[in-house]
Amino acid sequence: ATWSVAQALDRLLLAQNRWLRAQGSGQPLLTTLSALVLRGRRFTLAHVGDCRVYRWHEGNLQCLSEDHVWDQPGMQHVLKRALGLDQHLLVDYLEGELQPGECFLLLSDGVWASLGEQHIQAVLREQTDLQLAADTLVTSAHLNGSKDNASALLVQVEQLGTANLGDTLAQLQQWPVPGLLREGQVIDGWQVETLHAHSRQSLLYKVRDSQNQPWLLKTLPIAREQEPGAAQGLLLEEWFLRRIAGRHFPELHTASQRQHLYYVMREYPGQNLAALLAEQGPLPLPQWLEVARQLLQAVGVLHRRNLLHRDIKPDNLHLGRDGQLRLLDFGLAYCPGLSEDPLHELPGTPSYIAPEAFDGHAPSPRQDLYAVGVTLYHLLTGHYPYGEVEAFQRPRFGQPVNAARYRPDLPEWLQHNLLQAVASDPAQRFETAEHWLLLLERGDRQELPSRPRPLLEREPLKVWRTLALLSLLINLILLFTLLKG
Repeated sequence: ATWSVAQALDRLLLAQNRWLRAQGSGQPLLTTLSALVLRGRRFTLAHVGDCRVYRWHEGNLQCLSEDHVWDQPGMQHVLKRALGLDQHLLVDYLEGELQPGECFLLLSDGVWASLGEQHIQAVLREQTDLQLAADTLVTSAHLNGSKDNASALLVQVEQLGTANLGDTLAQLQQWPVPGLLREGQVIDGWQVETLHAHSRQSLLYKVRDSQNQPWLLKTLPIAREQEPGAAQGLLLEEWFLRRIAGRHFPELHTASQRQHLYYVMREYPGQNLAALLAEQGPLPLPQWLEVARQLLQAVGVLHRRNLLHRDIKPDNLHLGRDGQLRLLDFGLAYCPGLSEDPLHELPGTPSYIAPEAFDGHAPSPRQDLYAVGVTLYHLLTGHYPYGEVEAFQRPRFGQPVNAARYRPDLPEWLQHNLLQAVASDPAQRFETAEHWLLLLERGDRQELPSRPRPLLEREPLKVWRTLALLSLLINLILLFTLLKG
């Protein structure tokens, strides 16, 4: 559900392509496809073959698709791309903004090839009823002698959808903010124990269910009830968490009886890594390696679901007493295509924000991986690779400090991995969490980029001979000076 439309369609069509090839018994089963998905205020077109998709708006007919046929005499209807034709399916994708009142017209080649675009426009101008227009197009194709399949579909945009998923969720659930809860108070069956944490953004309460099991209830301060986007943000945070369920994330309660704006997640014994760092200092290397492994697994799950956390730091990492690491606080999570595009926003904690984000670049997986790199660097050394960045500061990024300055016990491969993770140039960082995890598991077996060796290592004999000659020369000069004196 968090994938982009093109990403979801691609998975679906690749599976369909494999099925068609498997059913052909050596002979290809071919089919063409033009799929149109309307989501929010945008459309996505997936196209392969020789059907056509047109856009009809204010009297103008625009063809959005390309015919995948051979451009040679006598082969204009022979497909060069289709579902079931090749093992590696190549689909055309097109995205764009929707306009109220416009129409999309999907036609098989039995219609558009028989009628031509001028005839199609004439029908659309004369017939304002969508069904009558579609029927007229098919009938006209048959009357013009079409021997091929004749199909026509007309879709009109009457009204635009909501801008993003958060708006949709807020419209579906018109719950009030519960306000400040008191110890012993019962709300929707939850008994409040205490206020566990609070900030300007949210309130977190310790509560118990009817079986006396401990949970955490997250809601908004009453001051944010009328704030634009606040309710959407909390509902979106819960929606994301429900779609990444797993051992690396907190378990959510169904909370089917709720009548107020909040969500409930399980409370786990343990502590966050910021508290652990403050209590016992930088992590021992074996413990750090296990934390790094689990964190990269969690981030990999997120990114495969097209989600970006945007606030990875020790405070948002909980280490349970059972040794399980969990990634918390999805209040700033972002899903391309579903979340509202952040304009001039810089969410997160400054020391963990990637350099390109300060320059206004859109959120990306490599920005999350940079935050992972700074987090792991900080847990290992107690320092930051570029120094601590204060709020409202415009930092400058040069070369990161090698973690070995603070931890001389670090192996060379680990030093290199950390420097790569926090590189100021995103192209030099790890492309995926899985890539970094693989290198982490290889340890000292990974190949490191060659670096210039010092002259003493490369040519020790020449260095010592040169030093000996210089020493002899200096001594001779001193001796000559003494004798002359």
